[in-house]
Amino acid sequence: MDKFIRKNAWVGNGTFDNTDLLWYAKGVGVMQSRSLDDPNSWWFFAAIHGEYIEDNAFPGWGFIPGPPNVPAKPVPSPSVQDKFWNQCQHQSWYFAPWHRGYLIALEAQVRAAIVGLGGPDDWALPYWNYFGPNDEYMIPPAFMQESLPDGSSNPLFVKARFGPNSDGNVYIQIPPTTRECQNGTLFTGSNTATHWPGYGGPSTGFSHTGKVSGNLESNPHNLVHVQVGGNPSDTLWGLMSDPGLAALDPIFYLHHCNIDRMWAAWNAMGNQNPVDPNWLNGPTATGERAFAMPMPDGHAWVYTPADVTSLKPLDYAYDSLVPEKTPILADALEQRLNKLGVDTEGLLQGGHMDTGDQSELVGANDGPEPLGKSGLRTTVNFDSRAWQGVSESLMAASAKNIPDKVYLQIENVKGNVDAHILAVSVDHQLAGHISLFGLRNASKSDGHDGGSGLTFIIDITGIIDNLYLENKLAIDSLDVTLLPTNVIHDHQEITVGRISIYREQQR
Repeated sequence: MDKFIRKNAWVGNGTFDNTDLLWYAKGVGVMQSRSLDDPNSWWFFAAIHGEYIEDNAFPGWGFIPGPPNVPAKPVPSPSVQDKFWNQCQHQSWYFAPWHRGYLIALEAQVRAAIVGLGGPDDWALPYWNYFGPNDEYMIPPAFMQESLPDGSSNPLFVKARFGPNSDGNVYIQIPPTTRECQNGTLFTGSNTATHWPGYGGPSTGFSHTGKVSGNLESNPHNLVHVQVGGNPSDTLWGLMSDPGLAALDPIFYLHHCNIDRMWAAWNAMGNQNPVDPNWLNGPTATGERAFAMPMPDGHAWVYTPADVTSLKPLDYAYDSLVPEKTPILADALEQRLNKLGVDTEGLLQGGHMDTGDQSELVGANDGPEPLGKSGLRTTVNFDSRAWQGVSESLMAASAKNIPDKVYLQIENVKGNVDAHILAVSVDHQLAGHISLFGLRNASKSDGHDGGSGLTFIIDITGIIDNLYLENKLAIDSLDVTLLPTNVIHDHQEITVGRISIYREQQR
């Protein structure tokens, strides 16, 4: 029987009537009482995810408006920092397993603090299921009150947490936040970023910041971060909006607990994790940095994705893994072909999955272009031969000749602030939303990828199918619009390197 059961934070209406939340607050309080250089402290654990200790203005840790009162010293030795700090994996196929290990280690620290206070030794971290019924899209109320039931300060309360409209009302907007990622069947795609990156992200090495997020990371993960954090001014944004600040906010871990639960549910639906040794053995397989976490007894837990592919050997379980009720891929493909008027008799069930087949550039805009307060409007001009290939694939569509998928790629987005979500439209039809979570780090010239920025991939196959059905494919370009869902403030600079369209031929 599993020892640690993670339960919904909205038990007890998300208040401190939920004893899991009350003990979490008390355990966090103990960890916050320890110094920054103590591996068992709240601040040290936040720095494992990412930190801005040396920045001499916000978002430097010494300039964060409290509560909490975030320390910027004393720092541990350089060797300790090199082993533990700035370790989070993003835009990578290590995203889900690294964060699972991070949660387990943080949980062990909080649990040890709880036991020291006389609390339960089987305490487990609650999850915030913002897709749940009733008001569960709201942040649990326990995180929004300044005091605990006994009148002492609430360690779960954070001042720099502003919500999607930056007005202090913290909730998740659904949509654009969705569970559509659960429909995918392929864990990882190509690292060339020319087609769908898969559920878990593209194949990478150690990736503290990268280029292309997997589908789970793109939505809901990135959107939730920015919606919780918010961005009230050009010099202040919410902790959750930025990877170097996010783990200072106690809601971070409940958000990631839900992301981890979604991965567990995805596996429970029969989807498989990678068997590639470079994934199973982590970045040390190619001579890069190991995943390491400080544990309460003082030892360092060094782990690989292979160690955390399943929760059961780790004595963990969720109280519910009810997945989103979505059609299996073969059903979705059949629906597409029916929409196109194609006879689906003989369609291979379970075939033609999102395997990332042969991709070809169809067209691009002139880029780069700045994203101003009113957004960005641009034109993608087609290569006539490549665009004709898209049209011909649709005209020849059959159960054995699956027409092309078409993807919009928004490339090399760079900027100095993460806290924005952009609504993306193609031919005046909404294609999706992208979150700029991680943009600042991805834009730094001394970063892992040399400041190349973030790249986003959106499936626009449905929009192209609509144009085909309306006899509107005889065109040489498409208009693309990127509109910010909130105010882009003065001194916030965002540029888009290129906007392109790819066709992906289906085997």
